[in-house]
Amino acid sequence: MNRRTDEQMNKERRKRECRISNREYRTPKGGFVFIPALLRLFLVHLLDILLFIGSSVRHPLPYLCAMYLIKTPWWLRRLYPGLIWRIPGGEKVLYLTFDDGPHETATPYVLDQLQRFGAKATFFCIGKNVAAYPDIYQRILAEGHAVGNHTQHHVNGWKVSDEVYLNEVQQAATLIHSDLFRPPYGRIRRSQQKKLKSQYPQLRTIMWDVLSADFDEQLTGEACLGYVVYHSKPGSIIVFHDSAKAWNRMQYALPRVLEHFSKEGYIFKTIPTVG
Repeated sequence: MNRRTDEQMNKERRKRECRISNREYRTPKGGFVFIPALLRLFLVHLLDILLFIGSSVRHPLPYLCAMYLIKTPWWLRRLYPGLIWRIPGGEKVLYLTFDDGPHETATPYVLDQLQRFGAKATFFCIGKNVAAYPDIYQRILAEGHAVGNHTQHHVNGWKVSDEVYLNEVQQAATLIHSDLFRPPYGRIRRSQQKKLKSQYPQLRTIMWDVLSADFDEQLTGEACLGYVVYHSKPGSIIVFHDSAKAWNRMQYALPRVLEHFSKEGYIFKTIPTVG
């Protein structure tokens, strides 16, 4: 008797449970209630989060490509409010940034293109590359561009200890004198960020809101150009790479980005520094 009672109770409970199918709730009476818009938005961004942390989830949201984010979504900026993702303002200003240099071929090309369009940019340099190409590094500074610290050996903050990470920043800081910092791959632990701020109170961690994805060897230069043109707006911080890996796509996209936005009345500035 007790067994039947338990079975009946379980059966009744199962009937009361909602079944989710094709974004709809199925009620016990057989009716349907659409999932509220905010819940659908949450589910979409949950997939984004899974994708961001390196899962194998793939879906065709317009600001995603493969396993990285093309357009930085609002929830990521909210999760890390202490990082700088864009520089809002009323003027038509864009902030071009270049990671991983100096490089013997790519960096001079970038500098030539910037000079051609009267544009300024910010270069997040790797310490060992500054040591290898000091003349190119000095040219960056001489032509009025800004520089930032990108660690000594381009380390992934998620894969090394806090001690190793801080040491990497310290080594690079002996060559790159700047209060701007960008974590390689955009990956930094909260504990690492906290210790950096403690040791370097004026240090500002610069992220981005538009990724050209020029590092992706599966893409074309046209695709990288399209990402930047489509997603950039006043105040956007845009990432390119002056590196061997990105060279083929960057050399195609950069001059066309400069030309397109110059015709639209935009100007290109360096990210402001404190010092």
